[in-house]
Amino acid sequence: MNLHLLPWPQHELQGMGGREVQCRITLAYFIEPNPSDRGWNRRHRYASHGLRFAMKRGTETIGQFRARINKAVQSEDEVGLLAEQDAGVDEWFLGNVRDVGSIHSDIWRGTATEFANRDAIAVVPLGGWWKEKRELARWNQKVRYALIVTIRATTSEVDIYTPIQLAIEARIPVQV
Repeated sequence: MNLHLLPWPQHELQGMGGREVQCRITLAYFIEPNPSDRGWNRRHRYASHGLRFAMKRGTETIGQFRARINKAVQSEDEVGLLAEQDAGVDEWFLGNVRDVGSIHSDIWRGTATEFANRDAIAVVPLGGWWKEKRELARWNQKVRYALIVTIRATTSEVDIYTPIQLAIEARIPVQV
């Protein structure tokens, strides 16, 4: 699991109070098709692997978030729980149907106050044919992915862009 801590401007978001905020998360990655099997009969047959995302809830600590994700993925039969948990408790638009294919996207809507503490996203791997075909030793491959997070506030009175930009620039090492 990769845990991404997000540079949200918590003070500005909390100052917006009950105004609506939208957050879109998009996760994209390449799946390598199985070189020997065709079809969709079994879950591990076509895709080399899979990835899923989940967002920290506003009332969770990082430790509670990790525990929730780890519990959901202990068995790959339960991996659908990530989206189902989000759909059942949170205000996600797609919820449990967002995890089809290799581009996953969903939109969360709620108040700025609720959103202020949603400051982490987990990207979780799933098995595929890499797991079944151990003789190919693909289980140790690194997987690259793109994670895009956008925030849209319904008001233009509060600047949330500048604090996010400054936080990101502070994290990026300067190349000379």
